[in-house]
Amino acid sequence: MKELKGSVLVVDDIKANVDFLLETLGDAYEVAVAMDGESALQAVAENRPDIILLDIMMSGMDGYEVCRRLKADTATEAIPVIFITAMTEVVDETKGLELGAVDYISKPFSPAIVLARVKTHFSLLLASRELEQQNETLEVRVAERTEGLRLTLNKLHQASLGTITRLARAAEYRDEDTGEHILRMSYYSAAVARQMGLGDTVAQSILYAAPMHDVGKIGIDDKILLKPGPLNDEEWVVMKTHTTIGGKILSGAKTGYLMLAEIIALTHHEHWDGTGYPYGYKGKQIPLVGRIAAISDVFDALTIKRPYKNAFALDKSFGIIQEGRGTHFDPEVVDAFFQAKDEILAIKEKYSDGDEASSAEMSPPPAPGEDG
Repeated sequence: MKELKGSVLVVDDIKANVDFLLETLGDAYEVAVAMDGESALQAVAENRPDIILLDIMMSGMDGYEVCRRLKADTATEAIPVIFITAMTEVVDETKGLELGAVDYISKPFSPAIVLARVKTHFSLLLASRELEQQNETLEVRVAERTEGLRLTLNKLHQASLGTITRLARAAEYRDEDTGEHILRMSYYSAAVARQMGLGDTVAQSILYAAPMHDVGKIGIDDKILLKPGPLNDEEWVVMKTHTTIGGKILSGAKTGYLMLAEIIALTHHEHWDGTGYPYGYKGKQIPLVGRIAAISDVFDALTIKRPYKNAFALDKSFGIIQEGRGTHFDPEVVDAFFQAKDEILAIKEKYSDGDEASSAEMSPPPAPGEDG
């Protein structure tokens, strides 16, 4: 069976750029072209593409205005927009992401980067559609079927978890984190939720939602995301936007798992004392699922190797978590985490990736915010 091609609309008023993108993408995708903003909006109205590559600096209507109009229309707001631009200032990237763009590709173009970015967002789009279809099917069957179909319901739950995990890995593969990080922090979160008395149903929902906590990293430039050394102040401004990018990717969902995933993506870097990001929420202003995901994400980050640090010994990692009680973390969540310590260690062992620390002689812990 022939593989279905995705469709891409290239919007650029410079013919050389258009020709390059046509040559780069033409074998893998159905590519349409618009040479200005008005033509782009008309082309989208006539034949909606899967992805739009949109130049910022064009004569007449610029790319920002095109993006703004697309995101203001419910018929086109979900189309992923990737800006193509020669501008590199952080303020420009931030503006584009705030308007709803999912990524940037800088000029001069690299064919490999163009193909990789488009493929990533097309895969993400297909996974999102698949997940939405599965969950719609799930909701209909739950409403219409009887007790005898609960086994089918469970199978669909597992299919959703697999899709969510693949969707999360579409972002994670660009980072140095492994798929095991996604699984470990998700199971840690579910264990802490049960220990806090939230029940198996809520714990399972958290398990399904937590893998999406860092999906916003899909919108972070590789030169920042994969930088082996410390980030400078401007790079941190961009890196922190992975929380709000993730929230935008997941926003508007009508299914419980994705609604919960949006909250986790937005709030898993908030701190109990108000020093976190992106909103500086304090105490119980932070949703409980965000407080639970925070401790799970940090603990796993401490105990695995990263480009900027070695893995810490378990005793040291547990000590850092305890030191963060009442500052970084909700005291009640910390207490539940340690009450679930045996289960936490069993999860870590089951989903080990070989990066565990074996010595207490480790590098200093990451600065606040570097924890995944």
